[in-house]
Amino acid sequence: MTGPHLGTRPAAWTAALVLSVTGSGLIGSGVAHAEDIDHLTAQQIADRSRDALLGAESVHLSTKGDLGKGSTPMSLELTLDRAGNCNGSVDLGNSQGSALIVKRGDDIWIKPDADFWKNQVPNGGSTFAAILGNRYMRGSADDPRLSAVTRTCDLDTFQKLVSDNANNNTGTLNKGAKTTLGDASVIPLTRMRDGTTLTLDVAATGKPYPLRLTIKGNGADAVVGFSAFDEPVPRTTPPPDETFDVSALLGRSTSPV
Repeated sequence: MTGPHLGTRPAAWTAALVLSVTGSGLIGSGVAHAEDIDHLTAQQIADRSRDALLGAESVHLSTKGDLGKGSTPMSLELTLDRAGNCNGSVDLGNSQGSALIVKRGDDIWIKPDADFWKNQVPNGGSTFAAILGNRYMRGSADDPRLSAVTRTCDLDTFQKLVSDNANNNTGTLNKGAKTTLGDASVIPLTRMRDGTTLTLDVAATGKPYPLRLTIKGNGADAVVGFSAFDEPVPRTTPPPDETFDVSALLGRSTSPV
């Protein structure tokens, strides 16, 4: 019986959204400043937005939708920091299941729901679900089976993808008129690429953080929200009586989960 494959899809989806925004040149390179950015050019705003994101110690990502090209609609709510701590949830979409994820220090906890077990482990999901009950799987962050989840929880990994893919500036980057996003004043930046329209709303005052990315067209329809910059990841972890050791559940195999 093989183990569930929870981590791969959230990690791949997160990487894809990073490449969507940075590969389109919506986030460039430069130096972040706490200033009114309305007078700056589109590229200057993109430059400052990138460096504001790269300088963040923590962030909350809220993602929902379909990136197209055969991907599955997914949603992710995750607060993560540069120390590798995270707290949140992922929904694999199309009734494929969801899971709560907590990582603190060297430990990681994952709590899949019934649909996850049913769909991700069709030949053994009911057995896993019966053993685990309403508890979290607990394992070590360096367990190869949990490596994809561990990478998803690490803001350093996210920021490195942003940094490594910030110089692909295909097409014209357009700056829209200042508008509002909730209570925030923002400047929208838009770029067309391969039949897809990408719009990044950048905070117009204070640090020019990216606040929302919208991806539409060519099969894609997704929204990514960025918030809670530099706010601590919740420190609460599941108590021992609500956890079950991942090795006791999945055996001693080192196959990726």
